[in-house]
Amino acid sequence: MNMHARPPQLLPEHAAFQTCQVRWVRHWNEHLFSFAIERPASFRFRSGEFVMLGLEGEGKPLMRAYSIASPTWSDELEFLSIKVPDGPLTSRLQTIREGDQLYLGRKPTGTLVSDALLPGRRLFMLSTGTGLAPFLSIARDPDIYDAFGQIVIVHSTRRVSDLAYHDELTAQLAGDPLVADQALLQFHYIPTVTREPFRTTGRIGQLIEEGWLFQPPVAGDRALNPETDRVMLCGSSEMIKDFSAMLESHGFEEGSNAKPGTFVVERAFVG
Repeated sequence: MNMHARPPQLLPEHAAFQTCQVRWVRHWNEHLFSFAIERPASFRFRSGEFVMLGLEGEGKPLMRAYSIASPTWSDELEFLSIKVPDGPLTSRLQTIREGDQLYLGRKPTGTLVSDALLPGRRLFMLSTGTGLAPFLSIARDPDIYDAFGQIVIVHSTRRVSDLAYHDELTAQLAGDPLVADQALLQFHYIPTVTREPFRTTGRIGQLIEEGWLFQPPVAGDRALNPETDRVMLCGSSEMIKDFSAMLESHGFEEGSNAKPGTFVVERAFVG
């Protein structure tokens, strides 16, 4: 008998949310973890969307927006989260175990979707920290490989150990049952670290300015081109603000579900 085991933490039913069981938890380091919950049969979403997720609070559920990291065809919903010691939700969420229950919102939404972009040749998904999450879903969507010739994920973190999913992405999603063959030819992953030695260092803006983002195997223009390139942004509010201004100064126009454009951002992101 495991003396450290505890019974699963179950939640009371709530009319506004579904109650889902945790399937697994993976701790990347002391700052970051991933987890997955069972996917209700009725739950539908588009790659890149987020949903409200949470636990029981004081008298009502304590909910937070989380981007869905799993592909739309998966039977589980995967998420990537930071650990905040004094965070109202994350301080508790980081202790979840297999078998525990979480609240799941009933309606996913978001603007980091291909529907909000005009057709293009290259798709650049620029992320910092846990902003990687929605791009993990998009990169495992077969439709995105039909829509774009090249799919590029750029992930910037402070520490090497913060590069969640590094091995899977470096292997060009070779283990994916649906996109492995297409990803081998069309998918590119560029990780960069800002505060520790690594093969690529510096902020994403620096990589763009110096042309590192456009070196082989990424083919095409050696700069971002609003005629052929499409960009998705997910990360800190500072990153979103700076890159939105930079893209607009280069002729890019922000898109939405109502009016597609040449770049999109997720303003609901926190992490």
